[in-house]
Amino acid sequence: MAKLTQQELERHLWGAADILRGTVDAGDYKQYIFGLLFYKRLCDVWDEEFEALLAETGDRQEAADPDEHRFHVPAEHRWDAVRQQSTQIGQRLNNALAAIEDANLRLRGVFGSVDFANQDRFSDALLEKLLAHFEEYRLRNADVPADMLGDAYLYLIKQFAEGAGKKGGEFYTPRSIVRLMVEIVEPRPGMSIYDPTCGSAGMLLEAVQYLKDRGEDARSLSLYGQEKNFATWGIAEINLFLHDVNDAFIAKGDTILSPKRYDPKAGEFVEGVGAYDRVLANPPFSEKQWGHEVWKNGDPFGRDTYGCPPKGYGDLAFVQHMLASLKDDGMLAVVVPHGVLFRGGAEGRIREAMLAADVIEAVVGLAPNLFYGAGIPAALLVCRAKKHAERKGKVLIVNGDATYQPGKAQNFLSDEHVRTLAEAVHGFVDVEKLARVVPVEEIAANGHNLNISRYVQTHADAEEVDVAAEVAKLQDLIAKRDEAEAVMFMHLRRLGYVE
Repeated sequence: MAKLTQQELERHLWGAADILRGTVDAGDYKQYIFGLLFYKRLCDVWDEEFEALLAETGDRQEAADPDEHRFHVPAEHRWDAVRQQSTQIGQRLNNALAAIEDANLRLRGVFGSVDFANQDRFSDALLEKLLAHFEEYRLRNADVPADMLGDAYLYLIKQFAEGAGKKGGEFYTPRSIVRLMVEIVEPRPGMSIYDPTCGSAGMLLEAVQYLKDRGEDARSLSLYGQEKNFATWGIAEINLFLHDVNDAFIAKGDTILSPKRYDPKAGEFVEGVGAYDRVLANPPFSEKQWGHEVWKNGDPFGRDTYGCPPKGYGDLAFVQHMLASLKDDGMLAVVVPHGVLFRGGAEGRIREAMLAADVIEAVVGLAPNLFYGAGIPAALLVCRAKKHAERKGKVLIVNGDATYQPGKAQNFLSDEHVRTLAEAVHGFVDVEKLARVVPVEEIAANGHNLNISRYVQTHADAEEVDVAAEVAKLQDLIAKRDEAEAVMFMHLRRLGYVE
């Protein structure tokens, strides 16, 4: 069977989405494509393992023993068994996915609410076409290595995010932003990495890739996360599995109302706040239903160190959760809307308290229109539980509003842009029209306002304006407007609409 290049694999998988387009809502069909892709991968890899074991032992029974495999796919629910059916294909698929979840503790719930049995949506003819498309290629490790399939999966996530508009931002952060955040926090072998709103687990995987790129032991990382949306949680689990990352623990549920930490002794998640070396997140912007009704009486988990955010803006609840999740020498990077940097009221008081505690190390303003479905400007807040001595009492302000590559529908950061911004943070020195080290006292004198343009201007010096000439132009335009208005009313009076 022919092997695929990365681009061919991506085109092939996207072709499966084309088969469903028009039948399933655009916001939903990613679950079905991801589900079938994962099912096909599991079946193909199980077959691969079985054949290798059979060649080694010559014993079919031993080669099929579930204890000899990384995961179990019951015989009656394997791809070939489903393909023998020409009717009720959807129900057969549902049964197979449920059986795999039942047989593998780690895979419980990964297929989410996928339901192929609705024949109004999925006729046997449509599913026959879809399954035939998927089996054009084998997805064994020998045919498609984990990194290659994982990258193709990321490609699909990106494609679906682009098509989902605003909702796309809920499960996908552009990779260049993620890369920038990872470059800033510089994970090292043996560290624990945590993303409390992990979406499709892209930040955790980028931390893994960061170490691989440096030739360091990525398997020494401990990866943790939590995701509120169950369907997205399934996408994250599949994403990690396809990248061959087995030691990652992603909890389900609301990070603010019900934070989870993994208890290695119990082998399960328990309520509480963990402690990690590096924390990364892109929480939902200005969440309205974030849990104010609970925090206004004091957070039960003690994370409201700097205050209770306002009811309509949950951004600083996520930031405080992340601060509470740091080890003593830990560091975090979080995406926030610009409003967090200058809004007054409760957010102003929290910002003041964070500056007084000296936990804010850097603020990096990002160019506009980098995120799916979020045209508003965003920034990265970089914090440390304990800042290094030479950085105490200072905040590095980086203005990246001119550091980007314009795109048709969306702007993006090139590798050079990522390097420029990350090096500015690491350098922690003034860079003309890019970065400035600002004393906390100066920020306090400005009402604890961290509005980036107040400290670093990137635009070219404004051209001198000839005020008299501009006033003359304005007067001319007003005169023309008055003439047009007079003509309009003349016609309206003639027609009897006005007296």
